[in-house]
Amino acid sequence: METVLNGLTPEACLVYLDDIIIVGKSFEEHLSNLRRVFEKLKEAKLKLNPSKCNLFRHEVNYLGHIISADGVRTDPQKVSAVKDWRRPKNVHELRSCLGLCTYYRRFVKGFSSIARPLHRLTENKQKFLWTDECEEAFNSLKAALTSSPILVYPDPEKQFILDTDASHESVGAVLSQEINGQEHVIAYCSKCLSKPERNYCVTRKELLAIVKAVENFHSYLYGRKFLLRTDHASLTWLLNFKNTEGQIARWIQKLEEYDFEIKHRKGSLHENSSISLSCLREKGGVWTGKTVMSKAVEHTRAAEASDEKRERLQADQVRHSSVRAAETPEQYQV
Repeated sequence: METVLNGLTPEACLVYLDDIIIVGKSFEEHLSNLRRVFEKLKEAKLKLNPSKCNLFRHEVNYLGHIISADGVRTDPQKVSAVKDWRRPKNVHELRSCLGLCTYYRRFVKGFSSIARPLHRLTENKQKFLWTDECEEAFNSLKAALTSSPILVYPDPEKQFILDTDASHESVGAVLSQEINGQEHVIAYCSKCLSKPERNYCVTRKELLAIVKAVENFHSYLYGRKFLLRTDHASLTWLLNFKNTEGQIARWIQKLEEYDFEIKHRKGSLHENSSISLSCLREKGGVWTGKTVMSKAVEHTRAAEASDEKRERLQADQVRHSSVRAAETPEQYQV
């Protein structure tokens, strides 16, 4: 079907297999787009089933989502059954539940962090033992799905805002835009950290959160200037640091493909993307470059001291960069 409708932009129609949704900002534009789709289908000698066609609707059910002028929300009929979900008795039942939850994960803030105890039970050779932590996660997902927000449509004419955060076990992000003076969510994303990633220092985790966020929202952000907000002040200078090596260098090189302005804001104002209060906080005023670097050095050293395995990471560029910067702060003022 994508081949048949080739040449029509997403602003005119969207297609998934044999499901087509046609849109328009006005009745005239919608009628024009509808005519273009009919012409394409006619050229391909394809027929439509009238009983499955809905024309000139202000709201439509499409792929388990309710699409309307207000935005996108979950299909009430799909998630209504979630309220009556009983506790899964085995891995098969749990995977079935997680399948539906994962489909709607863009509506749930911190999905990976919430669902992590349940995903552990689905791992190979993992004994199915339902704990209080699993029960809490299960109920939290049910509550999140049955009260999910309406996600607004992205406006290519407005600036995107990307908020990122990291905790001990996961990273997450929120993509939003300001509409009529108020920020509205477009989508959430999150990712559970692997065992090696959980051993990263805070600065590295926060940088990983940014990398995963831009990868997830690549289609929205690439080629457009956007605002990146973080509650980890060290990143405001780290992304501009020139002498990075290894993994940090590869991440920064990846981020150089995007055009963004990075801004630090206090953790108390960063709750829309916060997974947990695991980041460095500044309680008073604006940080100078020297303060930022000394804080980064102190926190990195503390993280290293907490784990003897960290001794094998002497080449950690974040730590070395922080030390060099702290020794010559006048060269690295924020």
